[in-house]
Amino acid sequence: MKMLFAERALLAGGWARDVRVTLGDDGRIAAVEADTQAGAGDERLAGRILLPAPANLHSHAFQRAMAGMTEARGPDSRDSFWTWRSLMYRFVGALTPDDVEAIAAQVQVEMAEAGYAAVGEFHYLHHRPGGGAYDDMAEMAARVAAAAAETGLGLTLLPVLYLRGGCDGRAPEGGQTRFACQDIDAFARLVEGAAAAVGSLGPDARTGVAPHSLRAVPPELVREAATLRPGDPVHIHAAEQVAEVEEVSAAHGRPPVAVLLEQAGLDARWCVIHATHMQPGETQGLARSGAVAGLCPITESNLGDGIFDGVRFRAAGGVFGIGSDSNIRISLAEELRTLEYSQRLGARSRAVLAGPGSTGSGSTGRVLFEGAVAGGARACGRDAGAIEAGRLADLMTLDGEALALAGLDGDMALDGWIFAGDDRAVCDVWSAGRRLVVDGRHYASAAVEARYRAVLARLRDAA
Repeated sequence: MKMLFAERALLAGGWARDVRVTLGDDGRIAAVEADTQAGAGDERLAGRILLPAPANLHSHAFQRAMAGMTEARGPDSRDSFWTWRSLMYRFVGALTPDDVEAIAAQVQVEMAEAGYAAVGEFHYLHHRPGGGAYDDMAEMAARVAAAAAETGLGLTLLPVLYLRGGCDGRAPEGGQTRFACQDIDAFARLVEGAAAAVGSLGPDARTGVAPHSLRAVPPELVREAATLRPGDPVHIHAAEQVAEVEEVSAAHGRPPVAVLLEQAGLDARWCVIHATHMQPGETQGLARSGAVAGLCPITESNLGDGIFDGVRFRAAGGVFGIGSDSNIRISLAEELRTLEYSQRLGARSRAVLAGPGSTGSGSTGRVLFEGAVAGGARACGRDAGAIEAGRLADLMTLDGEALALAGLDGDMALDGWIFAGDDRAVCDVWSAGRRLVVDGRHYASAAVEARYRAVLARLRDAA
């Protein structure tokens, strides 16, 4: 047992003072006491604010190595997600299993240092260049799991089912061949292999499934894929781009989220990634289904995706979480800030997400943070999301004396961190009781960064 003592902590029931949290050997919180005194054996988190740590619910780790390489306008008159995607496909062809492991480890270190305790890795880079299988078809999935073993970050591994290049049934081509499975049976074997690799991690690690999108997987096989891991998370991309909505609508007579609501059986197991371009009825239906809206504000801004209908979704009781998707920038505070600012720009108003469905002080930071914590835990299938006995000990601290937080307390401290500060305020992070970050630095950061730099040098010399 290990005891942490914090002068300020955000518990399941709200803010509390003089809090002792006892961490069990099983990675769970054994006890929480408020209004108590520090004991001789307690680790005193002096000046630090203890918070539940969220899960980053959507990541394509390998894309981190592309950061900064796709910001110049190409020959097309209008640069877009689709031009970015063509560059990504070319980049994919150079990656080896060693590269993928090194990049994933760096991403996980950066996530921990930003305040995340876990990641939902939407893993679709399965095969050799050209589409041939590795001797172990789950080789790449095992490399992501190996990175998590090194970094300690909680992992929900989501092998991706990718069957076709579009709704017209065309075959995958180019970079897509590294993603594609021959059929659902091959995918089932891949999932089994991924689960075996994840099984070597801690008991908090999970394996789910991720039918890529309705462009890549027909609805009946989306449903079948979801049966491969009963009770585990199911993630899918939907409605990120207008062209995608148009393609799915032409093929199925209705837009993608409507198709999923009617044919996929969305419930609390599901996380619908992006869900940017929805009709009002889709927005309300998604909220009522219990599925998490997986929002990736920095990537969505970077790719020019559009603005999520946050007000309508929250008014209908919707649950959201935060992901870093392309990992061009890994920053928890900035993801939350960007989400709210997108809503402000769309509504031409302030404190937008602190409106419908909010309680308490009306703090935007509190709404954003608690939303991300609860939604991330649900989407990643982690029994976390709050500082209370029995939950996984996914915890983080903020430096209460950081300039952006100085003199602020309670909800205003969260507001200060998210809107005036940055991730330098993150001091400590635990994932299922594993101490990953101390004084803002991950325990393996030096070795992981050195290996990542070597990979970057080779990839960028070849680009």
